[in-house]
Amino acid sequence: MDNKLKIAAFGGFRSIPPKAGAAGADKFAVELYPRLVKKGYDVLAYCRVYPEDKDELHLEYQGVRLRWYKTINKGGFDTLIHSFKATFDIIFHNTAKIIHIQSGANSIWALFLRMAGKKVFISQFAMDWKRDKWPWYGKLYYRLSNYMTAYFPNLVLFDNVYTKEYFEKKFNRKFEFIPYGCEVKEPAPDNQILKKLNLKPDGYFLFVGRFIPDKGIHLLIKAFGQIETEMKLVLIGNSPNPSEYEKELKSTNDNRIIFTGYLYGDDTNNLIKHAYAYVQPSLIEGLSPVILTVMGIGTPLVCSDIIENTFITEGNATHFESNNYLSLFESLKYTLANPERIRLQADAGKKNVVERFNWDRITDQYINVFKQ
Repeated sequence: MDNKLKIAAFGGFRSIPPKAGAAGADKFAVELYPRLVKKGYDVLAYCRVYPEDKDELHLEYQGVRLRWYKTINKGGFDTLIHSFKATFDIIFHNTAKIIHIQSGANSIWALFLRMAGKKVFISQFAMDWKRDKWPWYGKLYYRLSNYMTAYFPNLVLFDNVYTKEYFEKKFNRKFEFIPYGCEVKEPAPDNQILKKLNLKPDGYFLFVGRFIPDKGIHLLIKAFGQIETEMKLVLIGNSPNPSEYEKELKSTNDNRIIFTGYLYGDDTNNLIKHAYAYVQPSLIEGLSPVILTVMGIGTPLVCSDIIENTFITEGNATHFESNNYLSLFESLKYTLANPERIRLQADAGKKNVVERFNWDRITDQYINVFKQ
C-alpha cells in the first residue's frame, strides 16, 4: 500500500467531530476518515466555521488533519462558498492527489479539480432535489448538478442502490455502490443523561436528527399526541438558527414531548440503547446512518416504508406508510401492545445489519476505488 497517498475531503459534512446542526454526512465523515488514517493514509478534511461558532477549532481529530474556512449561515450557499474555498486551497497548495467530495451539489468543483490533475470521487447520498427544505431555485440547482455529478468526477459512489439505479437509468452510465456502516461502540454504562432528562429505561420513544420537513417530525408529534400513554417522546437535535418549521415543532403544548437540544456520542447512544423504540418518520432518505446505528445497538425500530429504509431493515422493523400520520399512529400503538415481538425483531435486525454493513469492509472498498 502507498501509505503516502494524500486524500482531501469536503462537501456535505460541516465539522469533525460533529457539532450542533450536524447531519448524516457529518457522521459519515467521522466514521470513514479516521479509519482511512488507521490504514496508513494522510487525510485532510475541510471543515466550516459559521458566524455564531464559539468553539475552539482543533487542527486534528483521530489522526485526520482539519482545516477550517469561514462561511455564511444560509442553507445551500454556505456549502457552495466553503467548497469554493476548499477547492482553491487544494488546487493552489496541492494538498492532495485524491479528492473525496460529499454530495452531488458540489460536483461543479470536480471540473476544476480534474483540470488541475486531481482524481475526484463524489459520494452521492440521496435524491436531494426532492427535499422540501429547498426553495424552487435550490431544487433546480440540484437537478442541474445531477448532470455534473454524472460526468465531471472520475467516479461516483452511491450509498443506496435506488439512487444509483436512478442515475444509471437517466445517464446510461455505471456507478459504484458502497453502503454506510452500522458498527457502534457500546456506550459507557452511564445513565446520567437519563437522570438529567428525568427519563426511565424503556419509558420513551426517540428521534434523532435535523429538524427539517423531510424528516417528518411533524407527523411524529401529531401521531404521538393522539396516543394515551405515559411514555415520553424525546426529540434530539436543533439548529444554531432555528427555522420557522423548527419553531413550530417546539410550540407543542404536549408536556410528554422533550426537546433535548443537540447531543452527540455516548449521550445519544445511551438514549438510543434505553429507548422503548426509535421512530424514523422520514419522507426522504439516503442510506440512513441513524437507522443503521439504532439497529446496530439493537433497539426496536419504527420507520417509514420508503424503499431506502426497507432496504436496510429487511423486515426487522415496524413499518408505516410514509407521510401518513394515521399509519404512524397505528404503528406506535402496535409497538406498545407487542413489547416482546418488537424486541425479538430488534435482536434479529442487529445480527443482520452488523453482517451486511461493516465499517472496516466499507473502508477497504473506498481504498480500492481511490487506488484505481
